[in-house]
Amino acid sequence: MVPQPASATPQEDLKEFRTYFEKRFPDVPMNDYVNGVYALDEASREQWEAIEDFPPYEIDISAGKEMFNTPFKNGKTYASCFENDGKGIRQNYPYFDTKSGEVVTLEGAINACRVKNGEEPLGWKKGKIAQISAYMAYTSRGNEIDIEIPDDERAMEAYERGKAHFYAKRGQLNMACADCHVYNAGRNVRADLLSPALGHVTHFPVYRSKWGELGTLHRRYGGCNKQVRAKPFPAQSDEYKALEYFHTYMSNGLEVNGPGARK
Repeated sequence: MVPQPASATPQEDLKEFRTYFEKRFPDVPMNDYVNGVYALDEASREQWEAIEDFPPYEIDISAGKEMFNTPFKNGKTYASCFENDGKGIRQNYPYFDTKSGEVVTLEGAINACRVKNGEEPLGWKKGKIAQISAYMAYTSRGNEIDIEIPDDERAMEAYERGKAHFYAKRGQLNMACADCHVYNAGRNVRADLLSPALGHVTHFPVYRSKWGELGTLHRRYGGCNKQVRAKPFPAQSDEYKALEYFHTYMSNGLEVNGPGARK
C-alpha cells in the first residue's frame, strides 16, 4: 500500500507514489507508464500499437487545429490567450492561479479564452473542447509534465482535496480511485485490465472505443464515479479540478503523449 502520512509534502507523496510502482512492476521503464495499461500487458500493447498506426483521433487533431486558428468575431484567436501562442504548453496544466485562488485546467483556460473574446463557452466533456485540447496536447508531445504547488495555503488545500478524493472510498461499491489504479493495477476486473494511476493523465483527451469519440479527463472521472455507483461531480467542478491537480502532479516528469486511444 502507498503510505499516506498526514504530514507528507507533495514531493514526498510523489516519491512514494513512483517508488510503489517501481517495486510493483520492476520491469516497466518509468516513462513507459505514459502508455497506461499497455505498459503492463504485451498482448494488449500489440493490438493498441496497431490502432495507433492509424489513430482514430487523427481527424480530431485536425479539427482542433482548425478551430484553434480560426479567428473569433473580434479577430483574435486562441493563441492570444496562451503563453507561446498555445503550442507546447500542455505539460503546465493544471496550475494553481494565486490571483484567483483556483486550479486552472487546460479546458478551463480554453473556455475562459472564449468568454474573454466574446464567445459562448463550450461543453466540458466532449466535442469541440476535447478537439481543441487534443490539438494542444499534440503540440506538446514529448514535453515533461511539470506541475508546481506554489507556496500558497490555498494551493496546498486544493492539492490535499484532490489527494483525499483519490484515496477516499465512495459509492455503493465503496471503492476509491486508488483501489483500482494503485492497489489493483495490472489485475483484471472481468475482461478489463486495470491501468496504473501513474501516467494516467499524460494521454488525455482520449478516444475511447467505448465512447466512439474523444473525451476529456473530467468525462472519465465522471464515468469512474458511476462505475462504483457514486454520483459524479460536474465536469470542471472544484472537486474534479482538485483531483486533476493531485493526479497530474503524481505524473510529474513523465512525457505528454496525448491524445491517445483506449478501449
